[in-house]
Amino acid sequence: MTKSTGEKPRSRSRVQLMRENFHQRTLKAKKKVDDISKDDVKSFLRNNAFVLFTIGAVAVGIILGFTLRPYKMSYREVKYFSFPGELLMRMLQMLVLPLLISSLITGMAALDSKASGKMGMRAVMYYFTTTFIAVFIGIIMVLIIHPGKGSKEEFTEQAKIAEISPADAFLDLIRNMFPPNLVQACTQQFKTQYGKRTVQVTIIVNESLTNLTNNTQQITREEAIPLPGVTNGVNALGLVVFSMCFGLIIGSMKEQGQALRDFFDSLNEAIMRLVSIIMWYAPVGILFLIAGKIVEMDDITQMGGQLGMYTITVIIGLMIHGILVLPTLYFVITRKNPVVFITGILQALITAFGTSSSSATLPITFRCLEENNKVDRRVTRFVLPVGATINMDGTALYEALAAIFIAQVNNMELNFGQIITISITATAASIGAAGIPQAGLVTMVIVLTSVGLPTDDISLIIAVDWFLDRIRTATNVLGDSIGAGIIEFLSKDELQSKDAEMGNSVVEESQMKKPYQLISQENEYENERPPPDSETKM
Repeated sequence: MTKSTGEKPRSRSRVQLMRENFHQRTLKAKKKVDDISKDDVKSFLRNNAFVLFTIGAVAVGIILGFTLRPYKMSYREVKYFSFPGELLMRMLQMLVLPLLISSLITGMAALDSKASGKMGMRAVMYYFTTTFIAVFIGIIMVLIIHPGKGSKEEFTEQAKIAEISPADAFLDLIRNMFPPNLVQACTQQFKTQYGKRTVQVTIIVNESLTNLTNNTQQITREEAIPLPGVTNGVNALGLVVFSMCFGLIIGSMKEQGQALRDFFDSLNEAIMRLVSIIMWYAPVGILFLIAGKIVEMDDITQMGGQLGMYTITVIIGLMIHGILVLPTLYFVITRKNPVVFITGILQALITAFGTSSSSATLPITFRCLEENNKVDRRVTRFVLPVGATINMDGTALYEALAAIFIAQVNNMELNFGQIITISITATAASIGAAGIPQAGLVTMVIVLTSVGLPTDDISLIIAVDWFLDRIRTATNVLGDSIGAGIIEFLSKDELQSKDAEMGNSVVEESQMKKPYQLISQENEYENERPPPDSETKM
């Protein structure tokens, strides 16, 4: 009895303590809300002005676009209306090339070969891990939802996509890594083109079974042959490879390379200041980009059930990867709040959605990570340019999902080996995808060809690709940004040791300068002191 009576007050006291703690927390929260002043609100608005303007621009652009759709604007009128958005794209693309080169060279030069090697291995492991996860999510989603169930007749055929052999596509990827002309790489990249030639073939004709003599006959036929060609667009992969190697060489040159390091540091700082100016115009450009695209798009009511389910499947897959997988990966590795990190890069994500280009978003991604999330500049300068070139999580997910969707539309059953082939090919093809709008459609040809699917059926998904491309571009930028945060956390030992070495070298230089300063001071003192004769005369 005594034990039972003694336990009751304890349980009551615990409940009372919990209530008191909850009451105290409620009072503290209420006090914080009451203590918010006008100055706090002004400072919040001032610090988050870019993000608020950009979010508002997206909302106004969507409303304006749907408001103008009933007026049936002509193609010329839509282009005039979208002109402010076109200006934003041109401004951002203008900065991509110098920013890509200067950031990579300064980032690699600031690290020694050992630190950059470890950081590079971590970056490659992160890129391949997240890309494989994205491909796996895309395959699982399309197999579960099965959006291609139905007939192919409800699709309307559109423009065809140029075919290219998978072997030639991968060879082009390697060729573009080593451009023979760096000036040409700034505007063009290598792409295999196909020509036709007539060849004569000699065949043996046996007219009868009893006739032992064989007659020869010559026939002519045409065959496609690969020819060297170029296509317009920055060869980002070749510039990345060159800049990384050049930066490592400058870093190994010590004092001899200091002048080049200072030059590219100044260039990078000047570009980032230009980005700060352009960011004020970014909301206006995003508004007209989104509104113009909504005015230009086809009638949504004509979208078939299969295409609608395909769109929903892609969006769900991208949301799972972007909202669940990547933040969870960031939290598990760094033990930091991913919501705070993502809030810091919100404007970069919205810009990626508006511009549909991870390369064009690169300047704003730099600024968001370095100023808002305080990520080390040596990490961002190395990870972001490489990530914007080869790390395409959203594109890989989309290509694997779209390939299986096209197989479902054609009532083709894919075996396990073909699904594995699609996953590997989609991962490799996403690396070669350029950071420009709708670049994934071009690399889709490689994925479809690898399992024998008709490449002409890419035209089935063009109607909704403009919208899905914006979401997967935002997923690509989110993957690059979270990768920078993770790699900075994993590389903190190398970065701290490099800071310590830099600090010791500065101390040694100052100590070496001190004797010379003392000698010069003594010489000045000797010059100022009167000669001994004058002292005796006095």
